[in-house]
Amino acid sequence: MSSFFPLPPLLSSSFSRFLFGFLIISILLPDLAFSSSSNTPTKIGKGYRLISIQESPNGGLLGLLQVKQKNNIYGPDIPLLQLYVKHETNARLRVHITDAEKQRWEVPYNLLPRETPPSLKQTLGRSRKDAYTLKASDQYAGKELVFTYTADPFSFSVKRKSNGQILFDSTSEESDPYNGLVFKDQYLELSTKLPKDASLYGLGENTQPHGIKLYPNEPYTLYTTDISAINLNADLYGSHPVYMDLRNVEGEAYAHAVLLLNSNGMDVFYRGNSLTYKVIGGVFDLYFFSGPSPLDVVDQYTSFIGRPAAMPYWAFGFHQCRWGYHNLSVVEDVVENYKKAKIPLDVIWNDDDHMDGHKDFTLNPVNYPRPQLLAFLDKIHAQGMKYIVIIDPGIGVNKSYGVYQRAIANDVFIKYEGQPYLAQVWPGAVNFPDFLNPKTVEWWGDEIRRFHELVPVDGLWIDMNEASNFCTGLCTIPEGRICPNGTGPGWECCLDCKNITKTRWDDPPYKINASGIQAPVGYKTIATSAYHYNGVLEYDAHSIYGFSQAIATHKALQGLEGKRPFILSRSTYVGSGHYAAHWTGDNKGTWEDLRYSISTMLNFGIFGVPMVGSDICGFYPAPTEELCNRWIEVGAFYPFSRDHANFYSPRQELYQWESVAESARNALGMRYRLLPYLYTLNYEAHTTGAPIARPLFFTFTNETDLYGLSTQFLLGRGLMVSPVLESNKTEVEAVFPPGSWYDMFDMMKVIVSKESHHVVLDAPLHVINVHLYQNTIIPMQQGGMISKEARTTPFTLVVAFPLGATGGEAKGNLFLDEDELPEMKLGNGHSTYVDFYATVKKGKVKVWSDVQESKFALEKGWKIQKVTVLGLQGSGSAFEMEVDGNSVEDTSTVEINTTEHEYIEELEEGGDKMKNVMVEVKGLELPVGKKFSMSWKMGIQA
Repeated sequence: MSSFFPLPPLLSSSFSRFLFGFLIISILLPDLAFSSSSNTPTKIGKGYRLISIQESPNGGLLGLLQVKQKNNIYGPDIPLLQLYVKHETNARLRVHITDAEKQRWEVPYNLLPRETPPSLKQTLGRSRKDAYTLKASDQYAGKELVFTYTADPFSFSVKRKSNGQILFDSTSEESDPYNGLVFKDQYLELSTKLPKDASLYGLGENTQPHGIKLYPNEPYTLYTTDISAINLNADLYGSHPVYMDLRNVEGEAYAHAVLLLNSNGMDVFYRGNSLTYKVIGGVFDLYFFSGPSPLDVVDQYTSFIGRPAAMPYWAFGFHQCRWGYHNLSVVEDVVENYKKAKIPLDVIWNDDDHMDGHKDFTLNPVNYPRPQLLAFLDKIHAQGMKYIVIIDPGIGVNKSYGVYQRAIANDVFIKYEGQPYLAQVWPGAVNFPDFLNPKTVEWWGDEIRRFHELVPVDGLWIDMNEASNFCTGLCTIPEGRICPNGTGPGWECCLDCKNITKTRWDDPPYKINASGIQAPVGYKTIATSAYHYNGVLEYDAHSIYGFSQAIATHKALQGLEGKRPFILSRSTYVGSGHYAAHWTGDNKGTWEDLRYSISTMLNFGIFGVPMVGSDICGFYPAPTEELCNRWIEVGAFYPFSRDHANFYSPRQELYQWESVAESARNALGMRYRLLPYLYTLNYEAHTTGAPIARPLFFTFTNETDLYGLSTQFLLGRGLMVSPVLESNKTEVEAVFPPGSWYDMFDMMKVIVSKESHHVVLDAPLHVINVHLYQNTIIPMQQGGMISKEARTTPFTLVVAFPLGATGGEAKGNLFLDEDELPEMKLGNGHSTYVDFYATVKKGKVKVWSDVQESKFALEKGWKIQKVTVLGLQGSGSAFEMEVDGNSVEDTSTVEINTTEHEYIEELEEGGDKMKNVMVEVKGLELPVGKKFSMSWKMGIQA
């Protein structure tokens, strides 16, 4: 089997001599003599100069950079760099800078597939006809983006071709607080100038107290770390070195994104008018995505990193978990109590309570006896419920433990000085599987298969995969005492350990701000001088550990029963959304953490991980009853909706308080009616990358007041959630962008505005405000206690027009499939896609559908029973109704009701005072899988 890290061989010494000769000739050419600026003590060197550039074999540009002035700050400079530039698509530009003579670490090309840059050795030997005359500056244009360089000192910029807008500019003036290009073995630096009015998003994972917009002069460190999400402005479980930049130029919005594909630890300094990367290894592999809309950006980004994973239908139901379900009877009671409280529940989870001594792929024979567990699973599976358990990467060091025995036999662990690296997590002493090793991937898949035969779980939860270690340094198992001894917190290190500082990997010259406290890079994780398959250092591969585990787990689950995998991962990297969902880790049961959950969810949508949510009611400590009410009202609209609590916290299932149960029935009742809409958004995410939950500016891109809004969010293009996020409030002030907005819980109520403005909404304890935007059609069903049941109920189409418009259009869609098939696509005979359209013109209303792949939906027998049309102008008397060309008689089963809309606030001056109504057409029997058309004329009355 091929290596997990296929690389071209290192450049030969003869090539080094060739480069040196080429360099001498280049330096002597008269048009390459550029003057150098004076040095200042605050600068690291004087950057590089471009000494040659020519076309590469694949149509890009390939250049050679030479350092201008050597210094030893953070180590010696790499003297010669290779520059590679290519417009890879119309909307994507790549700028790749690496050592011209030696191979350097990059994110493995088989984990994140992409084009391999050509080498200078291949290119410099080609005909001179491919060479460019090196100019002091020049540009290289694609369809959307233009790359421009200055030769000495070397800098580059990227601009938008359509309007000349500069998106990235790496020039460094003497007065700038950052350097020009710096490239050392363990310190890389590059900056860009930014306009002060640019709004930036991304650079995660962290908990941002100010909301979704990046805030100047706050720390942005990217290095996967097991510190809880309650820590603000610190590197958390994931590393996503990408940012989206949104600018409004003369009333027009333009978005683009920049990805630095590098897995090494880095600090990113955002100053408001500049952004600087300081990276402790690897290469500069920069990708620019031209947008120009936020949705375009995410489409282009996920096209490159991998489209978000298809989720099964049941994953959009409600999930319940707790660390501390001590035995199976507790789990059975939880399921029963949800049923008694009439609160929907699709998935029950176990944290590590089901395990034997916290060991992966085991069952506790006393508390979770297998015969009783299998009987329980048979029962809930028959109802359509699912069961998911946790697994951690650390494998307990125990010679009687079969998983460990097979791991040793297959040589799958990360090594330190030839031996498996020893750490401590929940089972005590553990070794960590090396998922860069093909043998490990095979072994891991086999262990998952064995476990599935033991317990037919429906998904896997991969946790602690930053990787987390309760100890630091080089450890041994203590003699003469038990570790852990079963008393006190399980996360205290009980191995005998000593810090490792003897290598430059454990103690690099530049210290990133790890954990927000400048912690050493090996602190409470795998020692960075440990190594993976083929000698890859943990120093380089650290932040892709969880990513590589997710890929291996996805492969294993897909191979089991040919079902669509469901994986929840704590640690994520660029591309993780292609394999897994994410929850935001250990949050607190506080009002602040409730607010933070919205920003984090919206960030992960931008990162290409749309299936995301936070622990509802908080992981610890105990939430108040009021907070839990408000949290389920928000959490019911997270893409991934799960209540989860800590071992040491009191029970907080939604039925524990009657008031919370009422809020849950209300909010989750709406979620379950919206499941067809959410599942269609899942399909949209899987095919275009579009986030399920998104900031309001994704739809209203020209509304600059929305660029920092972090207390409301959209599901899809036009369903807005405006929650209460403070204690003792019975109303909420929400921003309403221009247009008509209809209350989803009482569709007669409407808010209309010509421009964005704030509205104070009633929000008593059990009320969540959710509004539907004009020009939208959403498919709904009747809900139920479980998604399997809800899925069989009749459909309602809700059509929203601008209130009182004499002319208008609305659109929507619906994707249906056999949701446990591995692939989510059309054309397999097990899926149907429907486009819905509606128009109103001079009082005539028309609603119709267009169907692709009708067979699946027709076989399932799904019917549209009701069509609700909002915002119609007229007297409320409908007549001349036709369905598929046939007149609807009064005696038929079809019933037509009209209700006058109620304005939440007074219409603006000059607003339309005509009578506006909601029309409900009930008793229809329209097959979802068959095209239909219905129309009627409204009676117009001034």
